[in-house]
Amino acid sequence: MALSNSLFAQCLGYFLAFLFSFIVAVPLSENSNDFHGRCLLFTEGLWLNANLTAEKQRFTVQEWGPPSACRFGLFAGLLSLLLAAVQAWRTLFLLCKGHEDSFFYAFLNLLVSAFVMFVIFIASTIVSVGFKMWCDAVTDKGSMPYSCEELQEIDLELNLENSSFYDQFAITQFGLWAAWLSWLGITILAFMKVYHNYRQEDLLDSLIHEKEFLLGRSSSSRTSFQDEKSGMI
Repeated sequence: MALSNSLFAQCLGYFLAFLFSFIVAVPLSENSNDFHGRCLLFTEGLWLNANLTAEKQRFTVQEWGPPSACRFGLFAGLLSLLLAAVQAWRTLFLLCKGHEDSFFYAFLNLLVSAFVMFVIFIASTIVSVGFKMWCDAVTDKGSMPYSCEELQEIDLELNLENSSFYDQFAITQFGLWAAWLSWLGITILAFMKVYHNYRQEDLLDSLIHEKEFLLGRSSSSRTSFQDEKSGMI
């Protein structure tokens, strides 16, 4: 019963990780198309007057963010999506068959889960910090009369589609941090399983040692008894 509950919890964790990773991959891909491959994370820019006489201001990008920042977020989402799908299918198979992982596979699963959790955490931090820098730039650190969310409804005249950037990265951040929480839970369950298997093997080794010790004492007792009997004869 405990085994079934553990496998069911793992299967549920993988399903949630798959769902949240899908939420990450879709908006990031859409934003890459809207911005023609440019990455708004860590972008530096400022508002300048359109000309010397006009009061109208225009947002000017000084330096676009590194494309690797957006690509890493997409890579983390796709990695989590793929591994969650494979592990969910594998765990569901074990659950239906009533099988259990060996100590080696349980330990390998722990390492993989911890690695994905670490990658997702790094990607979540990069996206959150990078998007905050973009919002600080387009709102001039809050001095503009519009919020970062409201600015997606205004044409920034950057020769790209900026009508959904806030929604896209809000969804991406939610998906990444939710996926990280899912992998955190999966890693904790994997650690508990490894610890449980280790305790079981340790207990099994103790029982084998105790059995050998008792068999050795029994054999020694029989030998001693036979020697005493021979001496009396």
